[in-house]
Amino acid sequence: MDAAQNLPPTAQKVTATLAKFTGWLQQYGELSWDHQSFFAGPLGRRAKALYYRNKLAGTAAVAPMVFFEAFLPAARRLFHQPIRLPIADAHFAMGYAFLHEVTRDPAHLQKAEHFLDALVQTRCPGFKEFAWGYPFDWITRNGVIPAGTPLITTTPYVFEAFVQVQALQPEAGRAQIIESIVRHVRYDYQDFPTSATASSCSYTPRDEGGVVNASAYRAFTLARASQWLGDPALLEIAGRNLNFVLENQNPDGSWPYAKDGVRDFVDHFHTCFVMKALAKIHQVTGDRRIVDALARGLNYYQQNLFGADGMPRPFSKAPRLTVYQCELYDCAECINLCLLLRKEFPQLERCLETVVMGILEHWVKPDGSFRSRKLKFGWDNVPMHRWAQSQMFRSLAFYLRDFSPPPA
Repeated sequence: MDAAQNLPPTAQKVTATLAKFTGWLQQYGELSWDHQSFFAGPLGRRAKALYYRNKLAGTAAVAPMVFFEAFLPAARRLFHQPIRLPIADAHFAMGYAFLHEVTRDPAHLQKAEHFLDALVQTRCPGFKEFAWGYPFDWITRNGVIPAGTPLITTTPYVFEAFVQVQALQPEAGRAQIIESIVRHVRYDYQDFPTSATASSCSYTPRDEGGVVNASAYRAFTLARASQWLGDPALLEIAGRNLNFVLENQNPDGSWPYAKDGVRDFVDHFHTCFVMKALAKIHQVTGDRRIVDALARGLNYYQQNLFGADGMPRPFSKAPRLTVYQCELYDCAECINLCLLLRKEFPQLERCLETVVMGILEHWVKPDGSFRSRKLKFGWDNVPMHRWAQSQMFRSLAFYLRDFSPPPA
C-alpha cells in the first residue's frame, strides 16, 4: 500500500485501518466466537428449542443469554468455543483478493488462496458437490439444521471467492471446484412454484421455500455462473427465483424476510442481501425491472433503516426485543450495497461516506479489530469473524479497490 498518499483522504484512512486489521488477524487467528455462540452449545440449543416450543417457559430459559448478550458479551466463552466459519473464510479471501488488486502484492494473493484452501477442508461432508454451511447445529423455529448442512446463504459467498481468485490466478483445480459449486446450487436445492413465472427456492437442500434472500442468493449465483461458464440454462433457472424476489417486493419498496405469513419483519442486512443480489444480477442481465425494484427498495431503505446519525439501524420495526442500537454487520453490508449502486444511484455517495467515516472514527479498536455492536449501554467488543469482522474487512477492501487508481 505504498501508493496510499495518492488516494483520496478517506481511502488513505481505510488503507491504514486495513493494515492494522490484517496485523491483528495474523495475531488473533482464524477461529472466533460467533453471534450464535450463546445458542450453539448444548445448553443454549436446549433453551432456544424450548423458546420455539413454549414462549413463556422458553423466555425464562433464554433470558440469561439475552442478559449476557446485552451486558456481558464476553460471557460467550461460557457457552461455546471459538470455531472456524466458512462464510468468514470466504469474506477474508475476497478481502485479500481486493487488496492484491490494489497493491499487486503477491502476499495478499497468497492469503486469499490460503483461505480458499481452508474452505476446501471445511466443505459439507456427505455431499457429492462442494457446499458449505454452519459448523454447529442451528436451532430455528422450523427445527434443527444440523452442522454441516449446506446453506444457500453461505455457499454463494464461497462461489464468489473462488471466482474472484480464479480471475486473478487461474488454476484447473479451482475451476473444477467452481463447477462443482454451481452443480450443487443448480441441482441440490428445491424449487417451489409461487406463480406462473416464479419459484422460491429452499434454504437448505431439505426444507421448504419462502425466504426472500435465499432465492435472491440462488438467482445471483446461477446468473453469474451462466456468464462464467457460458451456460444459458442456468440463467433460465435463476430467472424464476429472480421473479419470486421481484413479485414479493412490498408496495412500500421493502422486502419481508420470508413469505410464510410469520417472518414478515424488515431488517437492515437482509434488505442489503436482497438488493446486492439484484444489483449483481443486473450487471449480468441488464434487466430493467431490477432497476425499478432497486429504486423503490432504496427509497424505503434510506427512509426507514438509518438512525438520525446516518448510521444503519437494525430494523424498520423490530419484531422482538433488541439489545443493541447498531450492528457491524449492517454497516458492512451498507458499504457493500452503496459501492455496488452508487454510480446508478448517486444519492448513496453521502450514505457511503457517512458510514465509512463512522466506522473509522468509532468502531476500530486499539488492537485493529472492529467493535461488533453498539449496545443500548456500551459496546460488544468480542471479535466475531462471521459477525462481522470478515464482512467489514471485505467491504473496506472493496472500498479501497473502488477508490484506487488503476495499477500501472
